[in-house]
Amino acid sequence: MTLAYAGTAPRITPRERYARAGRAAGCPAGQLANFRRGHYVAQPKQLQFHAAARECDEPDGPTQIAQGGARGGAKSHGMACQIVFDDCHRAPGIKWLYLRSVGASARESFEDLLTKAMPGMMQYYVRARSALELPNGSRVLLGGFRNERDIDKYIGIEYDGVAIDDAHLVSKAKYDQIRGSQRTSRDDWRPRTYITFNPGGIGHAHLKALFVQPWRAKRETDTRFFFSLPEDNAFLNPEYVDYLEGLTGWLYKAWRKGDFDIAAGQFFTTWRQEAHVRPSFRPPHDWRFWLAMDYGFTHYTVVLLFAQDGDGNVYVVDEHAERKWLVPRHAAAVDAMLERWSLSRQRIWRFIAGADVFAKTGATGGTIADQWAQAGLTLKAANDDRINGAAEVLHRLGDVESSPAIPPTLRIFDNCARLIECLPSLEHDPHRPEDVLKTDTDENGNGGDDTFDAVRYGLMEVARRRYGRIYTRDY
Repeated sequence: MTLAYAGTAPRITPRERYARAGRAAGCPAGQLANFRRGHYVAQPKQLQFHAAARECDEPDGPTQIAQGGARGGAKSHGMACQIVFDDCHRAPGIKWLYLRSVGASARESFEDLLTKAMPGMMQYYVRARSALELPNGSRVLLGGFRNERDIDKYIGIEYDGVAIDDAHLVSKAKYDQIRGSQRTSRDDWRPRTYITFNPGGIGHAHLKALFVQPWRAKRETDTRFFFSLPEDNAFLNPEYVDYLEGLTGWLYKAWRKGDFDIAAGQFFTTWRQEAHVRPSFRPPHDWRFWLAMDYGFTHYTVVLLFAQDGDGNVYVVDEHAERKWLVPRHAAAVDAMLERWSLSRQRIWRFIAGADVFAKTGATGGTIADQWAQAGLTLKAANDDRINGAAEVLHRLGDVESSPAIPPTLRIFDNCARLIECLPSLEHDPHRPEDVLKTDTDENGNGGDDTFDAVRYGLMEVARRRYGRIYTRDY
């Protein structure tokens, strides 16, 4: 019993303070007891992750939980302890795959992780099989990968759960494949994925779209994302913090600040979500409106609706993006897009498109532009200079972090999801650094730079005398 003198509050022990923090985060008492049994004390951000892991038990709960952000946030530690101390303890006989990027030695990497995160579990580590084999029959198979090909040997085997450290080093296709191995025949367990990732890497764009953007928009359904910084890890050694503080450029923004609008090799380094993305509003009717299209069939056909105010600022108001559609269906969708903004075809200043739509195809010698003309929409050829087009996008993004700040003259409405995802993910072409690296849509319709092509066409149409060609401003 705790006694207190009149007029004083009872003293709260560290253990009770921790229990209150766990309950506030949503961790059930049984989960906290499992952690105590393993001598693991979670930090505040880790408690949020652990609570979400228990949400996965619910029929309508998430199945993908991610911790991401800067380096040094104790993400790997928390994920490993969740699997071993909580999941494996309360679901005897389950099998987890824990994938971790490694350097010279996968075995050394995992032994180091186990020694630091859960030294009491080393007695259950079977070195020959790189596995934790727990007394209740649960297993954690430890898999290392230096490149994506190393992951192939784990695909097709059934796992009750999959955990991936450094998931930003895994492409979307490989991520989807390994998740396809995640299934169970048990009726007391829902399969799930836990991952950690940092900005940059081959997986940057798809992980940002899958986890970060729904979190930002507060519209998470099947996913949960927890952002972390070095400040979230009270046990991080000061020398490592000093190392992170000494970084510069994109490395500082990605590894120290966890900036998901920065990627390794990123072309548009001045992109800032908060500066360039605006809630949509109905532009005044006296602004200038035009359309720009990058046409495709297997790849996306993208049509962007632009507006320009009297000060020369450009807004991307709306987007249409579909693939494997014929022209009449696209034309109807463009009309529907205009109708959403109370615009008629007659209010559109120009409808421009890349050069490929004007090339004659097939036995009839007709063009894609002819098909659009039959649908009542006349196309004009865009200036498709890639280098100057990229320069124009960069110019209009401005630089809000320079001193003095250069305000942007391009803003994108928040309903243009594909364009917002595309622009910050584009990288320099290593063989032509002044150009954007060309990327194609995969077989499932993910990725690609079609929205970038459409936006550079649209911006070049209102460019001034910067590229050796005069563009009239005929309002």
